Amino acid sequence: MRQLIAYLVCIAVAAIVTLAFTPREGASVGETALNTDRMQINGLLNLGKRQVAVGERGTILISDDRGHAWRQASVEPRRQISLTAITALSAGQLIAVGQDGLILRSSDEGSSWHEVRYEPEAGEPLLGVWAAGGDQVFVFGSYGKFYQSDDAGQSWQVLALEVDRSHLNAMDGGSDGRRMLVGEQGLVLRSADNGQHWQQLPTFYNGSLFGVVRLSSQRWVTYGMRGHVFVTDDFGEQWQAIKVGNTQPLYGHVLLPDNGGVLIVGAGSSMVRLDGQGHLLGTSRQPGLGTLTSAVVVEGDQVLVAGERGVYQGSGNSVAVLGKGEQRHETR
Repeated sequence: MRQLIAYLVCIAVAAIVTLAFTPREGASVGETALNTDRMQINGLLNLGKRQVAVGERGTILISDDRGHAWRQASVEPRRQISLTAITALSAGQLIAVGQDGLILRSSDEGSSWHEVRYEPEAGEPLLGVWAAGGDQVFVFGSYGKFYQSDDAGQSWQVLALEVDRSHLNAMDGGSDGRRMLVGEQGLVLRSADNGQHWQQLPTFYNGSLFGVVRLSSQRWVTYGMRGHVFVTDDFGEQWQAIKVGNTQPLYGHVLLPDNGGVLIVGAGSSMVRLDGQGHLLGTSRQPGLGTLTSAVVVEGDQVLVAGERGVYQGSGNSVAVLGKGEQRHETR
């Protein structure tokens, strides 16, 4: 049963579908232009001039024109297993994670990747990755798996957390040492000393939490199943539910520029926008995009969203527009 739950959680976080994707052989990365509208994308990263996406069957895509055209990155070895998340460190160093404990590393802004960890015998997914600054980075996932690297992902050490083998889905933090980690069954952990010690907070929600985002040292937002969104103004001592009027699961987010708050995306093409204080600005849907897993802001206020149907860049996808279409306040 636990193995089944792990599999379902991975599907929920990434909304994986069985759409065909076969890498082209005999063509270099620069020669291969790809249509992404039939690819499941689970993680999206903006590096300024470059965007990087990861997803089904080991797919890693890069774009150097703000998401208009994509090409396939070089991955060695290329495994046909889903990648679930990606993050950036410094000096072009990136880390991506996926099923079977897979960890990939790039030192050239995503153009080429090599494998640094792989555990196929366990068959358990890594679900998230978070860069703490400098060369420190964490990856985490099913059954409480939690690894730390202090050399930009070249080597990893296992960290033990008292979470009763719960799945860990997302992490965020700041330079002041305050961090939060969320997971299944309403699990929320916090640390005030750069992760040396973790405290499990009292459960305020029994469903899975798929994301957490820091708005300030005191103000944090977490979200997950059935459209539930919660905000705290005291570093997790108390949480308030935000009535977004959405029962679709929420899977990913992007912090908006100039303290513009956060945009949260999820199933049913749903979008929830909060301001910098964690107050609801509105909800909307982008018809025809299916499940959304991630979003980034490029070129000022242009938003790229990604998920079940690849990466989407529409003419109306701006910070000024998204999240202000169908403001509703009813909830369950």
